Amino acid sequence: MKLLSLLFLTIFLGRGCDGDAQKKLEAAQLIYTANSRGFHQEIVIENHIAIIKKDRKEKTIQTKISDADWKELITLFKKVDLEEIKNLKSPTEKRFYDGAAIANLKINYKGRNYESQSFDHGFPPVEIKKIVTKINSFAKQNNEN
Repeated sequence: MKLLSLLFLTIFLGRGCDGDAQKKLEAAQLIYTANSRGFHQEIVIENHIAIIKKDRKEKTIQTKISDADWKELITLFKKVDLEEIKNLKSPTEKRFYDGAAIANLKINYKGRNYESQSFDHGFPPVEIKKIVTKINSFAKQNNEN
């Protein structure tokens, strides 16, 4: 009986954590921008929607995020230390000589803004690399459609 109770609590609490992470991401807005003289990209992730702008003059494109991609985003978002995001260092410095666009990740969550330092587009700090790559995948998917 104790084993059954323990199993039930583990399953119940495990789902509660995923639900909390889901609520956490649904309450957040992720904004990825990359700019250079001839390039502009902005991707806003908010509540199952990706809003993509690929040019300064172009209209935005809005696309629904699939359940599988949303679950992956939840997993990646849980791993981001919001308080430390401002201290992350870029692994490369190509943006200093026009070798890469200047990129930035902002997260708005519960009335607070968390913003990374600038980094090279395509070369984010290792601590946020997976979530930045996932965010950029929505713009790439949109290119294919």
